[in-house]
Amino acid sequence: MSGVSLALPDGRTLLVDGGAHELTLLLDGQPLLRAERQDEVWWLQGGDMPLAVWAFAYQAFAIDPACQRLLLQLDDCPAALVQGGLLSPEADGLWQVQRSMFWQLPMPWRRGAASESYPQRFVLSDGRRHPQRPPKPAGELYRRFDRRLGSWISLRALDIEADLERFSRWQNHPRVAEFWQEQGSLEQHREYLERLAVDPHVLTLIGCFDDQPFAYFEAYWAKEDRIAPFYAVDDYDRGIHMLVGEETHRGPHKVESWLSALVHYLLLDEPRTQRIVAEPRADNQRMIAHMQRLGFWQEKEFDFPHKCAALMVQSRERFFDRCRLC
Repeated sequence: MSGVSLALPDGRTLLVDGGAHELTLLLDGQPLLRAERQDEVWWLQGGDMPLAVWAFAYQAFAIDPACQRLLLQLDDCPAALVQGGLLSPEADGLWQVQRSMFWQLPMPWRRGAASESYPQRFVLSDGRRHPQRPPKPAGELYRRFDRRLGSWISLRALDIEADLERFSRWQNHPRVAEFWQEQGSLEQHREYLERLAVDPHVLTLIGCFDDQPFAYFEAYWAKEDRIAPFYAVDDYDRGIHMLVGEETHRGPHKVESWLSALVHYLLLDEPRTQRIVAEPRADNQRMIAHMQRLGFWQEKEFDFPHKCAALMVQSRERFFDRCRLC
């Protein structure tokens, strides 16, 4: 693994120098951590220990997808790492970092305010009782470097003035229109987006690779959505609609990157969310197969007024247990 470079969302670079039993981490060229391994246990030495432990876990999980936990010996264990969930106690005075817990820590991937800070208050909408939803965020909401692609994957809130033309172009592409059936004029698409902008249950997102827009996503609170009557919906279930508009960003390897990022962001945004659902057309076997490879399961088929849909479900537990992030 010597010479492996990992980019961080804040612009800094983490360099891994060493191998399976001894390594050094450098942050922007400056020494951050020295680690030595005996059997399964890593002994860590560094100055800024909270950052050093996080960086050590990040490089281990990003480089080795099969690595599920790390056993650490620390001269001094910062209480903040235990309280924050990065470290948990193990026998014989050791500490462990679990892969499934590491990727649930919101920083540094999630940007802006999180829904988790919004207090729970129940309201009625069209006869449905559900939690009042927080104000919609703006700007960039999520950023992570995908080491397999060598690219940044990011999500930002849609800006109608900046994104209307590309949204309309994407919706009028025959491949997209076949499944979305929202082809139309610029003004029709402006009305569509303006309607969603004032709908508290839908968040419109633009997906980017290396800051270049390639996809449009809708994330919705399932309790208030038309899907709610078709399964045992929970208060904080989130649903997704997905559209890849740029032909150069199609393909299974790209789907794995952006779909994982989308689900990861929604689970980080609201820890009370236990499931992510989707309802692609039942004959869209390509999309269904992509989702199944990433841990979604098909619970059933059901009939919307406008289509026969497949109910696809991803659970928080299953996503973070599999955790195909790097």
